[in-house]
Amino acid sequence: MRGESKKMIKIVKIKARKAFTSTKIPGANYVVNQYVGCQHACRYCYARFMGKWYDYGEWGSWIVVKENLPELVRGERVKGKVYMSSVSDPYQPIEREIKLTRRVLENMDKDTRLSILTKSDLVLRDVDVFKKFKDIEVGLTINGFDGRLKREVEPFAPSNRKRIEALRLLHENDIKTYVFVSPIIPDLVDVEQLIRETKRFVDFYWFEFLNLKASGREFREWLKQSYPESYDVISNKSRAERYVKEVLNVVKKSNVSVRGICVHYPKICNEETSNKRN
Repeated sequence: MRGESKKMIKIVKIKARKAFTSTKIPGANYVVNQYVGCQHACRYCYARFMGKWYDYGEWGSWIVVKENLPELVRGERVKGKVYMSSVSDPYQPIEREIKLTRRVLENMDKDTRLSILTKSDLVLRDVDVFKKFKDIEVGLTINGFDGRLKREVEPFAPSNRKRIEALRLLHENDIKTYVFVSPIIPDLVDVEQLIRETKRFVDFYWFEFLNLKASGREFREWLKQSYPESYDVISNKSRAERYVKEVLNVVKKSNVSVRGICVHYPKICNEETSNKRN
């Protein structure tokens, strides 16, 4: 896995009925998930709920592979924006071997308006395919987690440094890029620093504050024990809202293009900021 820790994975191969599924994800009309489950096994992952339908064990220990997606996508056309992927990472380690994402992209209609999000620098492998699309954007999730913190919450994902370098190289290859800053957690994520490190080669940003409920009981307990002050801020409505406003002020002053803000607190659920540029 080239720098990531190794983990035994159960692989379940299935046949899907269709390639594209309608979605309510902001900024997208459809999702395409060639995988379900993710080897990155991030502790806070919101997609853990998929275990209700795919009961193969602990999140991160199994991957469902939709082996017929390359064939299905060849025969399907959709209007609107397509997001890849919502319940997995299209460039998780298994992709290095089976190249399912690459085959899906090769067969997909190149008129498809496509947005890809990953945590892996493996995405660089497919630059040649990206260039065939008329309207494509590729994003990397970054948060600055490092050292012990990263080992505990993102144990099998590539380093943030590799992700930032991938953004730079995508930009140099004339691929439209974006950063998904997530999850934003008080005292653990320096939004201003992340913008400073990436703004030279990024077209726009998404910012997502931690959804404490969706992150799950295990993560909430871990955060409460390991970083009690961060937990106290984000679990208290008034303190959380003050924190969000402080971060949004930093974003506004940074003068970067913002596609959306994902906030999970009452009264601060803006999808856009006042400095958004198309």
